[in-house]
Amino acid sequence: MTVISITLPPDLLNKFETFMETKGYYSRSEAFRDAIRSLITETEIAKAQTENVAATIMVTCDHQRKDIDIKLTELRHEFDDVVIENVHRHIGEKYCLEIFITQGNNNRILTLINRLRGMHGIQQVKSMFLML
Repeated sequence: MTVISITLPPDLLNKFETFMETKGYYSRSEAFRDAIRSLITETEIAKAQTENVAATIMVTCDHQRKDIDIKLTELRHEFDDVVIENVHRHIGEKYCLEIFITQGNNNRILTLINRLRGMHGIQQVKSMFLML
């Protein structure tokens, strides 16, 4: 197997280590491989959908990062052809939850998801697709 290295902030590494112990992974490598497989499978399932889909996209981010609100607003406007609803909620004092309800071109929605995943300060992006 090929060896790679990644850089993680300490708090994310601590959470990952706790996750590994809880789920019973025997190594970091195995846990990362499983996470990567899951992400790839999710993307493949999304691409297998028909051209016209509906999807919910849940995004979590740090409440203190006000720059993320600006970036999310810009993305909502850029993708207003597929974003039909958007909900913003504070979860405790530390987190924000954004829920995007989308409908339309599958590739356009996948592009939105990829852009969200690529934003600095976004902690997690989860999506669920429905064929129309």
